[in-house]
Amino acid sequence: MSRIGKKPIEIPKGVEVKLDDGKISVKGPLGILEQKIHADMQVNVDKGSIIIERPSELKKHKALHGLTRSLVFNMVEGVSKGYEKKLNIVGVGYRAQMQGSKLILNLGYSHPVEYVAEPDIKIEVPTQTSIIIKGVDKQKVGQVAAVLRGKRLPDAYKGKGIRYDKEVVRLKEGKTGAK
Repeated sequence: MSRIGKKPIEIPKGVEVKLDDGKISVKGPLGILEQKIHADMQVNVDKGSIIIERPSELKKHKALHGLTRSLVFNMVEGVSKGYEKKLNIVGVGYRAQMQGSKLILNLGYSHPVEYVAEPDIKIEVPTQTSIIIKGVDKQKVGQVAAVLRGKRLPDAYKGKGIRYDKEVVRLKEGKTGAK
Protein backbone atom coordinates (compact mmCIF):
# COMPACT_ATOMS: atom_id res chain seq x y z
CA MET A 1 0.00 0.00 0.00
CA SER A 2 1.43 3.36 -0.99
CA ARG A 3 1.49 5.60 2.03
CA ILE A 4 2.97 8.49 0.09
CA GLY A 5 0.35 8.26 -2.66
CA LYS A 6 -2.52 8.52 -0.16
CA LYS A 7 -1.41 11.89 1.23
CA PRO A 8 -3.29 14.84 -0.27
CA ILE A 9 -1.19 17.70 -1.67
CA GLU A 10 -2.09 21.09 -0.24
CA ILE A 11 -2.20 23.87 -2.82
CA PRO A 12 -0.64 27.07 -1.41
CA LYS A 13 -2.10 30.49 -2.14
CA GLY A 14 -1.06 31.91 -5.51
CA VAL A 15 -0.73 28.48 -7.13
CA GLU A 16 -3.10 27.34 -9.90
CA VAL A 17 -3.49 23.71 -10.99
CA LYS A 18 -4.99 22.72 -14.34
CA LEU A 19 -5.72 19.25 -15.69
CA ASP A 20 -6.14 18.65 -19.41
CA ASP A 21 -5.97 15.44 -21.34
CA GLY A 22 -3.45 13.49 -19.26
CA LYS A 23 -1.34 16.55 -18.43
CA ILE A 24 -1.14 18.56 -15.25
CA SER A 25 0.14 22.12 -15.28
CA VAL A 26 1.00 24.04 -12.14
CA LYS A 27 1.38 27.82 -12.27
CA GLY A 28 2.79 29.80 -9.38
CA PRO A 29 4.70 32.96 -8.52
CA LEU A 30 8.05 31.47 -9.61
CA GLY A 31 6.98 29.88 -12.89
CA ILE A 32 4.98 27.24 -14.72
CA LEU A 33 5.62 23.48 -14.78
CA GLU A 34 3.89 20.79 -16.84
CA GLN A 35 3.98 17.03 -16.40
CA LYS A 36 2.37 14.18 -18.29
CA ILE A 37 0.41 11.88 -15.97
CA HIS A 38 0.31 8.11 -16.54
CA ALA A 39 -3.02 7.06 -18.07
CA ASP A 40 -3.83 4.69 -15.18
CA MET A 41 -3.53 7.36 -12.48
CA GLN A 42 -6.46 9.62 -11.69
CA VAL A 43 -5.80 13.15 -10.42
CA ASN A 44 -8.55 15.07 -8.64
CA VAL A 45 -8.28 18.75 -7.75
CA ASP A 46 -10.59 19.66 -4.86
CA LYS A 47 -10.82 22.86 -2.85
CA GLY A 48 -7.22 23.61 -1.95
CA SER A 49 -5.83 20.07 -2.42
CA ILE A 50 -4.83 17.51 -5.03
CA ILE A 51 -5.62 13.82 -4.53
CA ILE A 52 -4.04 11.06 -6.62
CA GLU A 53 -5.96 7.77 -6.94
CA ARG A 54 -5.01 4.40 -8.41
CA PRO A 55 -7.33 1.95 -10.17
CA SER A 56 -6.19 -1.29 -8.47
CA GLU A 57 -3.87 -2.86 -5.93
CA LEU A 58 -1.42 -4.18 -8.52
CA LYS A 59 2.25 -3.66 -7.69
CA LYS A 60 2.67 -1.52 -10.81
CA HIS A 61 -0.20 0.77 -9.80
CA LYS A 62 1.08 1.07 -6.23
CA ALA A 63 4.48 2.18 -7.52
CA LEU A 64 2.95 4.64 -9.99
CA HIS A 65 0.70 6.00 -7.24
CA GLY A 66 3.59 7.12 -5.05
CA LEU A 67 5.66 8.31 -8.01
CA THR A 68 2.84 10.42 -9.44
CA ARG A 69 2.12 12.00 -6.07
CA SER A 70 5.80 12.84 -5.55
CA LEU A 71 6.14 14.39 -9.00
CA VAL A 72 3.04 16.56 -8.54
CA PHE A 73 4.14 17.56 -5.02
CA ASN A 74 7.58 18.59 -6.36
CA MET A 75 5.88 20.70 -9.03
CA VAL A 76 3.69 22.52 -6.48
CA GLU A 77 6.67 23.02 -4.16
CA GLY A 78 8.86 24.27 -7.03
CA VAL A 79 6.51 26.95 -8.34
CA SER A 80 5.75 28.22 -4.84
CA LYS A 81 9.15 28.05 -3.05
CA GLY A 82 11.68 26.88 -5.62
CA TYR A 83 14.65 24.55 -5.20
CA GLU A 84 18.33 25.18 -4.70
CA LYS A 85 21.52 23.15 -4.50
CA LYS A 86 24.80 24.41 -3.07
CA LEU A 87 28.19 23.27 -4.28
CA ASN A 88 31.57 23.91 -2.65
CA ILE A 89 34.88 24.00 -4.49
CA VAL A 90 37.86 22.66 -2.54
CA GLY A 91 41.43 22.97 -3.78
CA VAL A 92 44.24 25.48 -4.10
CA GLY A 93 43.58 27.71 -7.12
CA TYR A 94 40.17 26.16 -7.79
CA ARG A 95 37.55 28.87 -8.20
CA ALA A 96 34.35 29.86 -9.95
CA GLN A 97 33.12 33.14 -11.42
CA MET A 98 30.20 34.36 -13.49
CA GLN A 99 30.64 36.22 -16.77
CA GLY A 100 27.16 37.28 -17.79
CA SER A 101 25.14 34.06 -17.93
CA LYS A 102 28.24 31.87 -18.28
CA LEU A 103 29.84 30.07 -15.32
CA ILE A 104 33.62 29.82 -15.61
CA LEU A 105 35.40 27.23 -13.47
CA ASN A 106 39.16 27.03 -12.88
CA LEU A 107 39.64 23.45 -11.71
CA GLY A 108 43.31 22.73 -12.21
CA TYR A 109 43.02 21.86 -15.89
CA SER A 110 45.08 23.62 -18.56
CA HIS A 111 41.96 25.53 -19.60
CA PRO A 112 38.98 27.07 -17.81
CA VAL A 113 35.76 25.05 -17.93
CA GLU A 114 32.75 27.02 -19.16
CA TYR A 115 29.12 26.13 -18.46
CA VAL A 116 26.00 27.86 -19.76
CA ALA A 117 22.81 26.92 -17.92
CA GLU A 118 19.33 26.77 -19.39
CA PRO A 119 17.27 29.97 -19.08
CA ASP A 120 15.05 28.54 -16.30
CA ILE A 121 18.07 27.69 -14.11
CA LYS A 122 19.78 30.48 -12.19
CA ILE A 123 23.40 30.08 -11.06
CA GLU A 124 24.91 32.35 -8.41
CA VAL A 125 28.51 32.56 -7.22
CA PRO A 126 28.51 34.34 -3.82
CA THR A 127 32.19 33.51 -3.22
CA GLN A 128 34.91 32.08 -5.44
CA THR A 129 34.53 28.67 -3.79
CA SER A 130 30.77 28.27 -3.65
CA ILE A 131 28.06 27.90 -6.28
CA ILE A 132 24.29 28.09 -5.75
CA ILE A 133 21.95 26.61 -8.36
CA LYS A 134 18.30 27.71 -8.21
CA GLY A 135 15.21 26.80 -10.20
CA VAL A 136 11.60 25.64 -10.08
CA ASP A 137 12.15 22.13 -11.49
CA LYS A 138 13.73 19.84 -8.90
CA GLN A 139 15.00 17.40 -11.53
CA LYS A 140 16.75 20.10 -13.60
CA VAL A 141 18.36 21.70 -10.53
CA GLY A 142 19.71 18.33 -9.43
CA GLN A 143 20.92 17.50 -12.94
CA VAL A 144 22.81 20.80 -13.31
CA ALA A 145 24.40 20.26 -9.88
CA ALA A 146 25.45 16.73 -10.88
CA VAL A 147 26.91 17.94 -14.20
CA LEU A 148 28.93 20.68 -12.48
CA ARG A 149 30.14 18.26 -9.80
CA GLY A 150 31.19 15.88 -12.59
CA LYS A 151 33.56 18.51 -14.02
CA ARG A 152 35.95 17.70 -11.13
CA LEU A 153 34.83 14.96 -8.76
CA PRO A 154 36.23 15.05 -5.21
CA ASP A 155 39.61 13.32 -5.04
CA ALA A 156 39.77 10.35 -2.67
CA TYR A 157 43.27 11.21 -1.41
CA LYS A 158 43.32 14.99 -0.99
CA GLY A 159 39.62 15.84 -1.16
CA LYS A 160 40.10 18.40 -3.94
CA GLY A 161 37.23 18.97 -6.35
CA ILE A 162 33.59 20.06 -6.43
CA ARG A 163 31.29 18.63 -3.79
CA TYR A 164 27.76 19.15 -2.59
CA ASP A 165 27.28 21.32 0.48
CA LYS A 166 27.50 19.12 3.60
CA GLU A 167 28.85 16.18 1.57
CA VAL A 168 31.40 14.22 3.55
CA VAL A 169 34.34 12.92 1.54
CA ARG A 170 36.20 10.11 3.26
CA LEU A 171 39.87 10.39 2.44
CA LYS A 172 41.96 7.31 1.76
CA GLU A 173 45.26 6.82 3.46
CA GLY A 174 48.13 7.51 1.09
CA LYS A 175 51.05 5.24 0.36
CA THR A 176 53.37 4.50 3.22
CA GLY A 177 56.97 4.99 2.22
CA ALA A 178 59.62 2.25 2.39
CA LYS A 179 61.34 2.17 5.74
